[in-house]
Amino acid sequence: MKRYQGKSVYGAIAIGTISVFERQEVQVRRVRIGDCAKEKERLEQAKQRALAQLQEIHDKALKEVGETNAQIFEIHMMMIEDDDYNESIANIIDTQKVNAEYAVAITSDNFAEMFSAMDDAYMQARAADVRDISNRIISNLSAGAQTASVTDGKMIVCADDLAPSETVSLDKDKVLAFVTAHGSSNSHTAILARNMNIPAVIGVGDEFLAEIHSGQTAIVDGFTGEIWVDPDAETLARLQEKQAADAEKKKLLLSLKGKPNVTLDGTKVNIYANIGGVENIGAVLLNDAGGIGLFRSEFLYLENTDYPTEEQQFLAYRKVLESMAGKKVIIRTLDIGADKQVDYFHLEKEANPAMGFRAIRICLTRPEIFRTQLRALYRASVYGNLGIMFPMITSVSELEKILKICGDVRAELKQEGIAYSETVELGIMIETPAAAVISDLLAPMVDFFSVGTNDLTQYTLACDRQNSSVEPFCDTHHEAILRLIAMSAKNAHANGAWIGICGELAADTTLTETFLRMGIDELSVSPGFVLKVRDAVRKLDLSK
Repeated sequence: MKRYQGKSVYGAIAIGTISVFERQEVQVRRVRIGDCAKEKERLEQAKQRALAQLQEIHDKALKEVGETNAQIFEIHMMMIEDDDYNESIANIIDTQKVNAEYAVAITSDNFAEMFSAMDDAYMQARAADVRDISNRIISNLSAGAQTASVTDGKMIVCADDLAPSETVSLDKDKVLAFVTAHGSSNSHTAILARNMNIPAVIGVGDEFLAEIHSGQTAIVDGFTGEIWVDPDAETLARLQEKQAADAEKKKLLLSLKGKPNVTLDGTKVNIYANIGGVENIGAVLLNDAGGIGLFRSEFLYLENTDYPTEEQQFLAYRKVLESMAGKKVIIRTLDIGADKQVDYFHLEKEANPAMGFRAIRICLTRPEIFRTQLRALYRASVYGNLGIMFPMITSVSELEKILKICGDVRAELKQEGIAYSETVELGIMIETPAAAVISDLLAPMVDFFSVGTNDLTQYTLACDRQNSSVEPFCDTHHEAILRLIAMSAKNAHANGAWIGICGELAADTTLTETFLRMGIDELSVSPGFVLKVRDAVRKLDLSK
């Protein structure tokens, strides 16, 4: 028996047989060609196949992990169409008169090296993306789709690392768990694993892969990040007992359906769900969420080839409000930017899109887009209990402009004789330190705050969530973050507003008591975490 230690990604126990993930590597040779035009035609066909494959993976991810987590594949599709990338490949084919495979491989190496050398963490992370799309194109040029083999049957998949596309492509019914030698717990792959509910451990090290082989028995403890290969009888019995206890706990969680979210001392908190599209409503209802605390409206823009019409948006918002049958539905207005590009928006490339022209900045700069969405939202409001939430707020002046536009839209609808609800709540996301610091000024202007802890952590600690090299410095429990949340809660309540949390920290049950003692009124989590958080709430006694 040998024990290995990595980082936990998703907590669960898996006991089974190892399957080493083997990619079908394509060897790229430099071949001199005579017809450059024909070679570029081959390249274009391979790119189109790659785009079709990525679209298929994106659609699968959309169903399994939601719109937000599927966006990485939209980024990959955009990168395949990038002018600089394609001009480099074409130039190598034309000037060196070489095969497309070689031109793509050289461009991939050059771009990956260029991204890796950049100071900006977001751009450094693009190195892995450009390699991923390039390998897919090369594989298509070599007359085969990009594939990797996993042994039939339920297996513990072990690999050096898994690209997001490889993770989503895995058949969930055949994967007990996955273990990787490398990777970051904040990477796209790790986030996908959590949302797919697959036990996972990453960062085990190269020694692990060098010493294991397919067919060995292994135990993966997704709670502690431990892996045992060829476990002895005592270890196997101990982990089987832990696995059974975990299964019993999950069974008990299901018994919490219909139970109130109330602590032992009588403190009540709302537990809502975050979703990325209409297709996720079923998961909200199945997991007994009290409402939707974050409905991401970007899917309407990302799935379209042109700006979605008012009617198209109205029908989507109406459907979610009707489906939730009077339960609270908080819809976040458009939150796209250079990292979630939509071609017809014609956004310029940015070195640091997380801090660039995105979200409410686009809406205030292009008010016609904003007004169309607001008209659709207010029209739909008569079909349910609607809250509208505005992202990326940093100043009072921004909020003043937003509220004026909302007032203008209501007046316009009234003049046209179109009904809307007078009880729509308006709120903002607290996801920038600026918003938290001036929350005393913002609170009197809105009905609620919702803390986006993912971005608040990133901006407060100056740590890119996608950059594994800064992960040791990215302490999500950092006192600075907790103080900003507490400050926002105090200021919200002092001005008659309520406050929720809709980032990943809302599902961190080690902080549930801390949040409730701050006075947090609502926790909005992925649908699969609703009952887990409810269980944590019901065990607390805040009177002690």
